[in-house]
Amino acid sequence: MKPNPFRIEQFYAKYEFSTPYMLSSSDAESRSVAELLAFEPSAKLEQLWLGYTESSGAPYLRQTIAGIYQAITPDDVLVFSSAEEGIFVFYNALIAATDHVIVESPCYESAFEIARCTGASVSKWQRNFETGWAHDLTALERLIQKNTKAIYINTPHNPTGTNMTLDTLNAVLNLAREHGIYVFCDEVYRELEHDPHTRLPAACDLYENAISLGSISKAYGLPGLRLGWYASRNRHVLQAARDYKDYTTICSSAPSEFLADLALRHRDILLERNLGLVLHNLPLLKAFITRHSSLFSWVKPTASPIAFPRLEMPNIEAFCEAAALEAGVLLLPGAVYDQPNHLRMGFGRRNMPEALAQLEAFLER
Repeated sequence: MKPNPFRIEQFYAKYEFSTPYMLSSSDAESRSVAELLAFEPSAKLEQLWLGYTESSGAPYLRQTIAGIYQAITPDDVLVFSSAEEGIFVFYNALIAATDHVIVESPCYESAFEIARCTGASVSKWQRNFETGWAHDLTALERLIQKNTKAIYINTPHNPTGTNMTLDTLNAVLNLAREHGIYVFCDEVYRELEHDPHTRLPAACDLYENAISLGSISKAYGLPGLRLGWYASRNRHVLQAARDYKDYTTICSSAPSEFLADLALRHRDILLERNLGLVLHNLPLLKAFITRHSSLFSWVKPTASPIAFPRLEMPNIEAFCEAAALEAGVLLLPGAVYDQPNHLRMGFGRRNMPEALAQLEAFLER
């Protein structure tokens, strides 16, 4: 296996920790350890035993994660050291070179690249800006082959910030059920829908061969804990993934499990603050795009703290680099998603209004 360079991470490596204003962040506002511990003053992090943890995840953490879902028990949960590890393990543990995989696109790069590295044939279920990022179910059905093993979907979606409709999700799952296909559903932005009434059921609650990928990083805003999970009723999937995990991280960090469990038991507090920031910042971003409509156009996001506007400019990567170096504002060029006419903007951080003001001043200069 030799994956191509991870373009998102390579771009961020140049600028992320030297640029004052992150206007492309994919996660919501974070918190300190002290803020988490303040949720439960009786929590004794300093007494935590720092030995190995269980490979599947601490039982108390799996119990808490299972509570997020409707049809999931703690035995249906497998914990990873980040959602990224979960993607890597799924493809390597369950996909063979003789298989075929369908990946909803545009997508987080590893969703396609790690599938390709297994030797499997990979097809993109392409969504397009011109159709409002609509899901073409007829196109998906045409992509299915006799050896299709998995369909990778992502809702709420990175990078567009859009959410599937329930009818579309059910149609995808019904197609998969008809053909005996796994559905790997990246749900790391679930619970940060702008209108909570539009929240979809988790795929794992609707389909017995679905794997819902969760994370502490995005909606909850705690990427420093480096913790993700599967929720699935397919025990074969969980066992195969657990067996492969013995060759990656073996187990997760004990402090991360402790703090993630505490955070998830108080996730309503995390989500209320983060959704408040998103709903405060989104109208500011909309007004900015309206003021600069000769340059920017978009499909307004409906979930998550990210948007993916089109920019009328010949070299968007050069523009993003200039914004970082000259204005201290970090944007993410859409070329890292194979969408060179777009860029990703993040609006889940507290200082987003200042970042947007800096970008506007840069544009005026």
